[in-house]
Amino acid sequence: MRTYSDLLIYTCHRRCVHAMGGMAAQIPIRDNPKANEMALELVKKDKLREVKAGHDGTWAAHPGLIPPILEVFNANMGHAPNQIQSMTRPEAASITEQDLLQLPRGARTMDGLRLNTRVGIQYLAAWLTGSGAVPLYNLMEDAATAEISRAQNWQWLKYRAELDGDGLGVRVSNELFARIVEEEMERIQKEVGTERFKNGKYKEACLIFTKQCTANDLDDFLTLEAYNHIVVHHPKGSPRL
Repeated sequence: MRTYSDLLIYTCHRRCVHAMGGMAAQIPIRDNPKANEMALELVKKDKLREVKAGHDGTWAAHPGLIPPILEVFNANMGHAPNQIQSMTRPEAASITEQDLLQLPRGARTMDGLRLNTRVGIQYLAAWLTGSGAVPLYNLMEDAATAEISRAQNWQWLKYRAELDGDGLGVRVSNELFARIVEEEMERIQKEVGTERFKNGKYKEACLIFTKQCTANDLDDFLTLEAYNHIVVHHPKGSPRL
């Protein structure tokens, strides 16, 4: 991720174009001041990394994040409008395809599998009812997050990945995933309430998400099949209103 960020800054500034940073996905936590302070500190730390790398601006998921982000950027850019001339990053010219395609490192955990499943289903349920951005667990999630959740689940299932971060050596299988889905649906119902769960699209979303995670081939996009559940197909030649 750092490599692509460096290359982006170098490429944009060579062309006198602003290099935008990534999304700050956190949202203000109004009922928990301590947790809110911790979230804002994470945002500031991430934005400090971006501005010191040479980014000229960034994204925020919530307007409440703009003041602390501006504080970080203004303090480290000398109130200059951009860093196009001051941060040219010529060393990034040597970045190779292999650098960009390095496999990520980290532990695979049961909690990760559960969170992927829970977030993917809840996002898709909201998407089916017309919401493209959804606050989940103090983060603003969009289709990209759901895509990551689905693709990672699919990969772990296809290659029977070992959940090595738990120290249990459990491998991901269709049987394990089916149990996880059932348990996480119960958790979702408890979190959102029975009435909202009943009237929402959670069961429909669960079927779509589960089908895509367990498919032999990875679908191009999560929402392609989901469109069939929100678009009314009119027979050829039928009158249009």
